[in-house]
Amino acid sequence: MPSMIPDLQASFVCEDVRVEASGSHTIVGIINGIGAPSLPVRLLKFCVWTRWCSGSGRFTQLTKIVYPDEDKTLVHATTEFTLGDQDSHVTNVNIFAGLEFGDEGIYHVEVYLDDELKLRYPLRVFVPPLA
Repeated sequence: MPSMIPDLQASFVCEDVRVEASGSHTIVGIINGIGAPSLPVRLLKFCVWTRWCSGSGRFTQLTKIVYPDEDKTLVHATTEFTLGDQDSHVTNVNIFAGLEFGDEGIYHVEVYLDDELKLRYPLRVFVPPLA
């Protein structure tokens, strides 16, 4: 059976993902931006949650966090997965422990499928002004 490219249903960054006995995911602390009193800031746990559907075959997901200068990658992870048929889905969770952001700016989360960029979204790291 030939493979069919899946759709990326969703992706976001969060503090933690817990897998319940039922197989359901409990998402903790969706991160819209990272505000810290000073930099660098180190996060104990940083997760990228992705869900693929409506495809079939074997695939490789590459997840990257790219520095604001867009020349370097802060961290990356590769996940191989299989979708059995067009009605199946796969949820991937990349966990980065002790991730350190050293500079203010707009970092980007990039999600690739078999080396093709499928989604890119901003993650702002900042020091809030004093009130």
